[in-house]
Amino acid sequence: MNRFIYEAELMEMAAALSDSERDRFISLVQAETQNPLVNFGWNMWLGFLGIDRFIVGDILAGFLKLITLGGFGIWVIIDCFLIGNRTRVKNMEKIHYIYDSIVKRSAFRED
Repeated sequence: MNRFIYEAELMEMAAALSDSERDRFISLVQAETQNPLVNFGWNMWLGFLGIDRFIVGDILAGFLKLITLGGFGIWVIIDCFLIGNRTRVKNMEKIHYIYDSIVKRSAFRED
């Protein structure tokens, strides 16, 4: 997922909410999501152990990376290009869940 698409979709969701809902949404998003740059750092530092993949939630990929020591270093290099995108995809899944729960809660209150 492109960084610009990620940010545009996040802003679109926030703009669709009322002020109080937007504040709650932003605080939950900040608490629940990962920074792709931090995961890139984990990949560079302990990527051969699969730590970056474990953090993102890709347990199987993390385990495979662990037992092969990062694919003998090759997977670590590949993840330099892929881990940011994977982090944004996982973040967007969490963001959609947060957004849906806030919208449903708001609709429940209106009824």
